[in-house]
Amino acid sequence: MQHPPGTSRTSPLRPLPNLIFASRWLQLPLYLGLIAAQAVYVVHFVLELLHLVEAAAGSQTALQQLISSIGYKSTTEMTSLNETIIMLVVLALIDVVMISNLLIMVIVGGYETFVSRMNLESHPDQPEWLSHVNASVLKVKLGTAIIGISSIHLLKTFINADNYSEKVLIAQTAIHITFLLSAMAIAFTDRIMAPPAHHNVEEL
Repeated sequence: MQHPPGTSRTSPLRPLPNLIFASRWLQLPLYLGLIAAQAVYVVHFVLELLHLVEAAAGSQTALQQLISSIGYKSTTEMTSLNETIIMLVVLALIDVVMISNLLIMVIVGGYETFVSRMNLESHPDQPEWLSHVNASVLKVKLGTAIIGISSIHLLKTFINADNYSEKVLIAQTAIHITFLLSAMAIAFTDRIMAPPAHHNVEEL
């Protein structure tokens, strides 16, 4: 039987290589666990948003729950929402969204890269970045996402700086800078290790 040009006959793997290759499916429960974790974040987001709406409507119980969840402290008793509390709650909601985006990148990109192809080429909702994802691209995107999450946490800390010691502020700033430098180092390493592009120049 002849095979089309440019293709080769695929022989079945031997038992040991086949077992090693099939072990990639052991990662499937991990990705399913991340999907469950994302569902927990969705529930948390909805509850926080509900508390924010109830507090805006005048619910003292919801207001106290918000103050407790964001770690806001004031020398005076809080009886209504103020701009700082709203901003901290909104930043917390944005933080949940960004972590959810990070989970999606890990779940979809990791499954596509390390487990099995998802064959989404013809799907209208295929993520743009998934068409050229590989281990290096995934690392850079994850590093960028972590920097964004760290930025939100740092902004929340600075807005609520009165409730943190100077040591904590310095430590969080140093951690954020470390994340930034690490992501830059990963991107630079991938750039210099990438094979140079070959351009065919036709001679006239």
